[in-house]
Amino acid sequence: MANGPLLHRDDPDKAPLTGHVKVTREDWLNVARDILVTDGVAEVKVLAIGTRLGVSRSSFYWYFKSRKDLLGQLLDDWEARNTARIEAHCAVEAATITAAVCSFFRCFMDPAQFDQGLDFAVREWSRRDGQVRRRIDLADKARIAAVTAMFARYGYDSYEADVRARILYFMQLGYHALDQTEPMADRLARTRGYLLGFTGQEADPQALAAFTAFAERLG
Repeated sequence: MANGPLLHRDDPDKAPLTGHVKVTREDWLNVARDILVTDGVAEVKVLAIGTRLGVSRSSFYWYFKSRKDLLGQLLDDWEARNTARIEAHCAVEAATITAAVCSFFRCFMDPAQFDQGLDFAVREWSRRDGQVRRRIDLADKARIAAVTAMFARYGYDSYEADVRARILYFMQLGYHALDQTEPMADRLARTRGYLLGFTGQEADPQALAAFTAFAERLG
């Protein structure tokens, strides 16, 4: 599930590790995140992560107090990766509401911005953990609030902004949950109609062209 090098030592853009440091806190989190997505939270174990990193468990305690601390930091990482980025995309200045919705779409289309696998791994985790369920509920509330505020900036009243935000957000999550694999050309051919359906307004031609070019670059 990792986008790019998983470990610090494998990333040519990062400074070489020095001294006795073999792995970083980020390395522990990256491997823990990878295991969470591929195998579930029950398999996120200190020994298993250390084995994959090629280090002893003692290294773990330089960065984390306990497995519980690691899991808590994984949740913080999830919120920073996904929720904060959705909020940021919703806040991008745009000339029209359809351009703003295109910014929202960009977040979900770019795996470097929204980690689909991580989001659903955390949701699966929440089925068995009440505290995680509360984190999910708060995150969804914050995301919907950000989308609602986006609509409100373009003159939608509070009721309509809230309803349109929920339709847009829940549709987007559902699209990922169904693991749609339609060709990009088919998806882009529907964008104008999607924008009309979500906003009630015809697409801004410049915004639509820019979004199409962005999506085509992603492939």
